[in-house]
Amino acid sequence: QVQLVESGGGLVQVGGSLSLSCEASGNTFSDYTMGWFRQSPGSQREFVGYISRSGLTTSYANFVKGRFTISRDNAKNTVYLIMNNLKPEDSAVYYCAAASATAALEETEYDYWGQGTQVTVSS
Repeated sequence: QVQLVESGGGLVQVGGSLSLSCEASGNTFSDYTMGWFRQSPGSQREFVGYISRSGLTTSYANFVKGRFTISRDNAKNTVYLIMNNLKPEDSAVYYCAAASATAALEETEYDYWGQGTQVTVSS
C-alpha cells in the first residue's frame, strides 16, 4: 500500500507559478513511477506527466511541455510538480499517483492516488 498526500495548491494569477508536492508513505517510494493528473469540473481526469523510479526519465502532456516540470526526491519520498506560466485552463484539481509500471501514461496504469489539491488560475 502507498498513501499519497498532495499539497501546495492555491490561487495564482495568470502567468504565475506554483509548486505542488506529493509525499508518499507505505511501500518503498523508489519502486514506483510517479504521475500527475488533473481534473477540471465537467471534464475527465487527464494525464499531466510522469517521472520514472530513478527520476532520470520524464514525460509530459503536450499542453504542459516547457511550462511544467516533474521531479522527485526518493530520500524524502516526495514528488514535485513545478508549474510556470500558468493559464486559466490549468485550473483543476491536481492528483499525484503511483504506478508499478515502468512508464505509465494511462490513468488505469496507476495503483494509488492522492486526494488531490486545487489549483485555480485567475485572470
